Amino acid sequence: MDAQTFKHVLSHWASGVTVVTTLHEGTPIGITASAFSSVSVEPPLILVCLAQTLFTHQVIATGGVFAVNILSAHQAELGKRFAGLYPHLTDRFEGLATTTAATGCPLLPDVAGWLDCRVKHAYEGGDHTIFVGEVLAAHAQDDHAPLLYFYRQWGRFAALD
Repeated sequence: MDAQTFKHVLSHWASGVTVVTTLHEGTPIGITASAFSSVSVEPPLILVCLAQTLFTHQVIATGGVFAVNILSAHQAELGKRFAGLYPHLTDRFEGLATTTAATGCPLLPDVAGWLDCRVKHAYEGGDHTIFVGEVLAAHAQDDHAPLLYFYRQWGRFAALD
């Protein structure tokens, strides 16, 4: 993973909506995450913070891999899907043409950017765990502004120049 690609992907995340994805016995798992940030450029490291009660947390803790998908401004419905706002939906990945990179974690289609990671460290923080991921692969789409969640509203409040 080169530093320029890593920085380019992170430039697409402006406190926006991210979906953390992983695999459990070959089945894709995903959930929105509000706590995501970079840790270092060299080596490229990021962190996500997940509640220990979440199934996704347990899968990442045991599987050791995850991907972060930075949603595009037009993907509010996808954000709501992975936030669990559609309880009737049993498969959050239904109908999505996902791809994979280095770890095999699902990467969502048409996102502003994604980071594919291997867990390097896990720090217990009370009822949450901070997973620090070593970025193995990354990609950004220059023409995609990020989806933001602000004052309980999903939408586009920022544009890329």
